[in-house]
Amino acid sequence: MSSAIIKARSSEHIDAAGGLVWELFDSVRARYPDMIEIINGYIEDHDVAGQLDRFGDYFLPPNGECFLARRDHVFVGVVLLKPRTEGGGDLNRMYVRDSARGLGLGRKLCEAAVEEARALGYGTLYLDALHRHVEALPLYESMGFDRYTDPSAFGGDDPRVVNMRLKL
Repeated sequence: MSSAIIKARSSEHIDAAGGLVWELFDSVRARYPDMIEIINGYIEDHDVAGQLDRFGDYFLPPNGECFLARRDHVFVGVVLLKPRTEGGGDLNRMYVRDSARGLGLGRKLCEAAVEEARALGYGTLYLDALHRHVEALPLYESMGFDRYTDPSAFGGDDPRVVNMRLKL
């Protein structure tokens, strides 16, 4: 079985990325039924549907980037980078399907995103996660992300939301 991390460049890649993003949100809703309101609020506040409709404005060069994990010719993971107005960037919607977990693809996606954020000149890379993301939080911490508190950040006043950043 072979796997690879690639940059999204074709309409097929963009469609796969969008499908994986919605799969992520379905998975998060199923995993956190007690947090449906905050999850749906995130989707609305961050205009996820609009961003996916205008994918190139957010997640393709020269502004951002999209990486896909492929295993045996099937797309099984995604991570998105997009710029922030203050010169930093957001690591968004990192997701690996259950069927492909444990293969190191999440780490490879995260490493590719961090490397690309540096290449894009982002000063700081930000992300938000839910407090029970026991697979993702240790990965982010091992990559050098630190937790921070900012009431103006998404979920900044909710202890169930973990805001993290990495100085590049």
